[in-house]
Amino acid sequence: MAIESAQKYRQLLFLQPFISLCILLCIGVDGHAASFSTPQECIQHLILTGPDTMTMGEARAACNTTTAKPDDKQAIVQKSDGPVEGRLKVDKTNLRKPFTLMSHKNNYILFAAYNFQGWDITPYAVAYGQDGLEIDNAEVQFQLSIKTPLAVELFDQHLDIFAGYTARSFWQVFNKDASSPFRETNHEPEIWLQERPQDRTIFGFKNTVNAIGFNHMSNGQGGSLSRSWNRIYGFSSLERGNLAIILRPWIRIAEDVEEDDNPDITDYYGHGELWLSYKHNRHTFSFMTRNNLESGFSRGAVSLDWSFPLFGYPYLKGYIQYFTGYGESLIDYNKYVNRIGIGLQFTDFL
Repeated sequence: MAIESAQKYRQLLFLQPFISLCILLCIGVDGHAASFSTPQECIQHLILTGPDTMTMGEARAACNTTTAKPDDKQAIVQKSDGPVEGRLKVDKTNLRKPFTLMSHKNNYILFAAYNFQGWDITPYAVAYGQDGLEIDNAEVQFQLSIKTPLAVELFDQHLDIFAGYTARSFWQVFNKDASSPFRETNHEPEIWLQERPQDRTIFGFKNTVNAIGFNHMSNGQGGSLSRSWNRIYGFSSLERGNLAIILRPWIRIAEDVEEDDNPDITDYYGHGELWLSYKHNRHTFSFMTRNNLESGFSRGAVSLDWSFPLFGYPYLKGYIQYFTGYGESLIDYNKYVNRIGIGLQFTDFL
């Protein structure tokens, strides 16, 4: 009898992972977990109804998994949180996960971006020695922007180090005569140290994050098409209610005159930019301005962005972006652009 009991016990141990997995699947499928508002309620339910072979560790894992609602930001973000604070809370849930990639700036695609001014063909004609080149006024533009934590909670403080990469491409997809080339791609790797203040207010606005970092921006070209520069930048956000104010000043790192592809770039980009962003339900309205006051409104830029929900679908938003001024891309940094685009946004800036 003792031998038979031992054999049955070993069989139960062997089946234990499969039993636990079945419980996990059953909880997820029949919807019981969705009715638990906290993991504690789920654990109490499993204590009363689960198998004797299930350990407390497995119960905690099952309940932490099934009670999480990745499509329900309200589980993380409170209604009283501002747009930047809400974004930081979502990021915080991913900070300690190894090999984590998170969205940085907004990720989007503009299926039709039309420049009323017309793109400048001069740099390409010079580079390729062809005067007959033509560029369509309409093109596809898209941006991919990611970041990953390198260190978190430094010195037991609210200090983190991040690395990020942003690529923005300008694709002449409708230009069949020229084999639909990529007109320009800007690469922007960066690294920064950020502080997440606790309960700091300035003029009635909550200061949610401050940062200092290094940024390299290049179009990856050579010869007469080459454009690049390096910057030390700061970042600070203030918010009240659904309004966020973001200030991003920078200082260009000087280069040797012989190696500088664009010595006058700060005449057009200036030394910083200001963002205003307002969220209402799932709509986000953003306004960016840079170098207008500094240049006497002669070489500045303004961007207006609107992202909006699409039929309640949680993973995509409609996106309209209007840009007027200088510095839309590195190849056009000293050319005036007046462009509007419409498409889809995959992750919002806030």
